Amino acid sequence: MLAVSDWMRQVPDQISQWVEQDYYSLGTDGFGLSDTREDVRRYFRVDAESIVVTALDRLARAGQLPPATVAQARARYGLDR
Repeated sequence: MLAVSDWMRQVPDQISQWVEQDYYSLGTDGFGLSDTREDVRRYFRVDAESIVVTALDRLARAGQLPPATVAQARARYGLDR
């Protein structure tokens, strides 16, 4: 399960203890960053492209996708590790 928040990861992490599956969260942990909403989401990796890459990465870690798929998505969306 992948949880994403425009706020700190602490918000979705509050339910993690009740989720039986693999649980991973993304959020905008940090402070003092002032920019456009689009740039802030990219910086914290909670924009659409980053969410796709993270979801693919979690599937690859679970053995449900080949790791090459993640590398292709990273290259396609211009995301480094």
